Amino acid sequence: MKGNGLSMEIAQRLKGLRDIMELSTEDVASVCGISQEEYEKYESGTVDIPVSILHSIATAYKFEITTLISGEEPRMHSYFLTKKDKGLGVDRRANYKYESLAHGFINRKADPYIVTLTPEQTREMYFNSHPGQEFNYMLEGSMKIVIDGKELILDAGDSIYFDANKKHAMQALNEKNAKFLAIIF
Repeated sequence: MKGNGLSMEIAQRLKGLRDIMELSTEDVASVCGISQEEYEKYESGTVDIPVSILHSIATAYKFEITTLISGEEPRMHSYFLTKKDKGLGVDRRANYKYESLAHGFINRKADPYIVTLTPEQTREMYFNSHPGQEFNYMLEGSMKIVIDGKELILDAGDSIYFDANKKHAMQALNEKNAKFLAIIF
């Protein structure tokens, strides 16, 4: 999948941070658990970078994921208010629409997102994994989630907490969008 303008901007920031930290593409790929070739495609900006990869890099090298996504440093220390539908849009993958809810808070211990899955874009499930743990709370619709080969169905009001190091993927069900709160720890 060819990246978009945002992909190119993120790729440029990623390369710049890697250069400043004097890391090789092999170093960063290893941290992400992917091949050097795959990482280099992400850094070229021609392929969309999954949020899970950005999260892995930010966690490993101890900087804010917001810096990679928006190019701005978070500044808030006491609180950060996000009004309804005003989160930072993070359309990193065609099949997942992310809305960051805490991007302006510095030194976050978790990254909360509103995630929307469309049935058209999730017919084929994309598996990923990332360091840490994840909590998902269904807000609207239904989704199938597969974690380490186990299939589960979540409906509005259901939640799941899981080891995000395990391969996982989500799929909208019933030909309707699925919307959930995802918190990555």
